[in-house]
Amino acid sequence: MDIILSIILGSMFGFALHRVGATNPNVIINMLRLHDLHLMRVILFAIAISSALLFIGLSIGVIASSHLSIKASYWGVLLGGILLGAGWAVSGYCPGTGVAALGDGRKDAVFFVLGGLCGAAIYMAAYSALKGTALLENIFGGKVTLAATPNESFGAIISSIPGIAVALVLAAAFGIAAWKLPGKKNG
Repeated sequence: MDIILSIILGSMFGFALHRVGATNPNVIINMLRLHDLHLMRVILFAIAISSALLFIGLSIGVIASSHLSIKASYWGVLLGGILLGAGWAVSGYCPGTGVAALGDGRKDAVFFVLGGLCGAAIYMAAYSALKGTALLENIFGGKVTLAATPNESFGAIISSIPGIAVALVLAAAFGIAAWKLPGKKNG
């Protein structure tokens, strides 16, 4: 049943990415160049809505915090984030949009997805050699979140204020930022 739900939700996500233009690398590159912020508006609204719904669901018990998987911070994550950002800027794809673009029939997405799979295979092959290095040691407290969630087993940076309050303030800030962003720049 989990695989069927995953296929359904993944298909819906891919369809949404296609509808907002995120499967077109030119749209993404124009967003990164700050020429067309339509996609950024969509991303900010999605963050606002999903974070508010997540924390509301956690607060009323609809979502169990045990379903959250908080990853530890370490130097490899920072390095990986830099590589992801550089790859995103060069190719116009991030992993989700690349796979959706492949489903959309874009030929350039084939090379992007194959490159990502090759990179993952190289990391898997090198993992045992990297495991004992500082690259994979926890930094910034390891598993840390910005706001506290009910029944959490990890630390929160803002622990004096209930997580739902922090999440709703941030959701509102992201929503307002998205609403205020301009669309396409002239020129």
